[in-house]
Amino acid sequence: MIEKNTFVQIYKSVLSRSERATNLPADTKQVPLELRIKGKLLKSAQIGDTVEIITTTKRIESGILIAIEPAYTHDFGHFVQEVEDMKDIILSETEDLI
Repeated sequence: MIEKNTFVQIYKSVLSRSERATNLPADTKQVPLELRIKGKLLKSAQIGDTVEIITTTKRIESGILIAIEPAYTHDFGHFVQEVEDMKDIILSETEDLI
């Protein structure tokens, strides 16, 4: 049993494939729009249960409980040499402004 107030992650499907916009790329239209949200459990539950959480912005959200104490795993993607080159150019041209 996962106790109330434990930091968790939930999942819910926001739009089914048929509800998605028609002007999306073909590969995007083939999958539902999904949402994963982190917050604290409002009642004790188990993985797979439909639960309610309160987010850090105080929103109440409901969905299927999928993870306990999830990690933050975002990043800025793979290294792109062109972006590094643009950064160098911008920094060199703005040296006197800083």
